[in-house]
Amino acid sequence: MDHLFSPLKIKNIEFKNRIVVSPMCEYSSTDGFANNWHLVHLGSRAVGGAALIITEATAVSPEGRISPADLGIWKDEHIDKLKEITTFIEEQGAVAGVQLAHAGRKASHAEPWNGGKQIPTTAENGWQSVAPSPVAFTDAEEAPLEMDKAAIEKVKSDFKAATIRAIAAGFKVVELHGAHGYLINEFLSPMSNHRTDEYGGSFENRIRFLVEIVETVNEVWPKDYPLFVRISASEWTEGGWSIDDSVKLAKVLKDKGVDLIDCSSGGNVAGARIEVKPGYQVPFAQEVKKQTGMLTGAVGLITEPSQANEIVQNGQADMVLLAREFLRDPNFPLRAAHALEHDVKWPEQYERAKW
Repeated sequence: MDHLFSPLKIKNIEFKNRIVVSPMCEYSSTDGFANNWHLVHLGSRAVGGAALIITEATAVSPEGRISPADLGIWKDEHIDKLKEITTFIEEQGAVAGVQLAHAGRKASHAEPWNGGKQIPTTAENGWQSVAPSPVAFTDAEEAPLEMDKAAIEKVKSDFKAATIRAIAAGFKVVELHGAHGYLINEFLSPMSNHRTDEYGGSFENRIRFLVEIVETVNEVWPKDYPLFVRISASEWTEGGWSIDDSVKLAKVLKDKGVDLIDCSSGGNVAGARIEVKPGYQVPFAQEVKKQTGMLTGAVGLITEPSQANEIVQNGQADMVLLAREFLRDPNFPLRAAHALEHDVKWPEQYERAKW
């Protein structure tokens, strides 16, 4: 029976266990460049035993950043430091993944510790956000600019170019960020997509933008490397995107060569009432897996080794992604192995501390 420390092979990439460092924004870049903070933050989690380390949301264009301090991959100069990071991650026996993202109408915001509010377009460090429709996330924010066909084509090209750079930087997994109210999610949802052209209206039209990004990324992404998509499986809002929609989408993406659906939720409807509790999003991963046969990733207040192990053992998901728990404990996998009585290899430099 599969468990948290059983290996998983997806295409030609083998993961030594099912524990994944979930993308977590660090807001620590200047002009999109990775730096030593990212090297230590991501590298230490690889030392700590995670199988897959995924970068924070990494912007495919400057205007696709959430904040001026976001990590980026929109120019070739970004590659060298990212390559240093992926090399170190692989030296620890882990796999390096990148989450490619565009913030859409949630772009041009201050870092959380600087208030997190939208930076006006007229401000020196602000810029015009774009979206499928000119609908602001909240009444307190400026409306985004509705994307025309040329803008849509540019974003698709930006994702493709970013994928080529990801290959050069040594990443072996790409995850497309289609969750949390960012651009791809905005196209998927009827709450934010009010278009009347081929990118709006029906379910098939609203998923078109994501499907075309998957297609263009697959033109350059190696066939033997995994491709993930993160979705908000539910908007927790009547009339919004639902788990049924997510299952339908997953079936389409499976046929398009997507290997795993990373099932998060929320983020696109301000004020949505979400009942947050341990493992509250796991049922979404379970339902997508059950209805489609696809590999899924579970996220959401997963903090205990036994909890993570049961998700895999019970067949609810194939991988478990942790965020805040990894901020508290970079060595969670080593601690979890001890708690679950699995003998795993420790870094030689740390073996004298092994339980």
